[in-house]
Amino acid sequence: MPHWMKGPQEKPKLLLVDDQRINILTLHELFREECDIFMAMSGEQALEACQKVLPDLILLDVHMEGMDGHEVCRRLKKDPKTRDIPIIFVTAQGAEEDEVLGLELGAVDFIAKPINPVIVKARVNTHLTLKYQSDMLRSIALLDGLTGVANRRRFDEELARIWRQSLREKTELSAFMIDIDYFKRYNDHYGHMRGDTCLRSVAGALEAAVNRPYDLLARYGGEEFVCLLPNTHLRGAVVVAERMQACVQALQLEHSASEIGQRVTVSIGVSTMIANAIDGPQVLLEAADRQLYQAKQAGRACIRSGS
Repeated sequence: MPHWMKGPQEKPKLLLVDDQRINILTLHELFREECDIFMAMSGEQALEACQKVLPDLILLDVHMEGMDGHEVCRRLKKDPKTRDIPIIFVTAQGAEEDEVLGLELGAVDFIAKPINPVIVKARVNTHLTLKYQSDMLRSIALLDGLTGVANRRRFDEELARIWRQSLREKTELSAFMIDIDYFKRYNDHYGHMRGDTCLRSVAGALEAAVNRPYDLLARYGGEEFVCLLPNTHLRGAVVVAERMQACVQALQLEHSASEIGQRVTVSIGVSTMIANAIDGPQVLLEAADRQLYQAKQAGRACIRSGS
């Protein structure tokens, strides 16, 4: 077992693709205790499985009836959702032309038939470890170093993806722009170290108010945060915004330079829309920003919302 696997809930997902059942059963027996195994017996099934489970690694037979392994690889590498999944091709002994084409298509390794269990396990474990390390580095790169919530880069990526999802499914998408009230005064009065502590505390409170795993809170810049709620209508979004305000107020952070109750507060602008093919996702943020401006004009420490 690789050193990074700590328990059954952290098992990597391994997709086995082969049109010969005996080959799949052989590989399944090798990895069933270390991995969550998914199986496909055609190229079409493999593409469908990848969309559903997003495996950590694919063992892909080259020669299959219908869509072969090379075509499966081409399609996976063209899709932003699946292009980073490492693929190990399973090839006939000495099929050098398969390996050359596989490398050109983006395969990470090759396993020759007949399968040698020791070699297969070593190579699979190596590439699962590399995938785990890559995922960890990417995760770190997408977090804000000060607050620990998602950073602007992660937010921009998710906004584009969720906008496309809303366009495809015709579902409502809500966004918040969130601003800590009179934060410049806070920094001027208490100093930047206390300001950083305040930012971390507020970020934690805001994140605690977001319950669903696919909702996203990110630091947008300075004392401003942004939140995306897929498949959420305006009324539901306002409920989450109210919960955010309550969580921040519960911190009872002193802010003697504030004009609002001598405590740290936030203003929130909420906007909801269904994506369309004409506008880009920036229109959603611009609408939320206009609502935030209205909240500030209304005296801050409040929520303003609209479509």
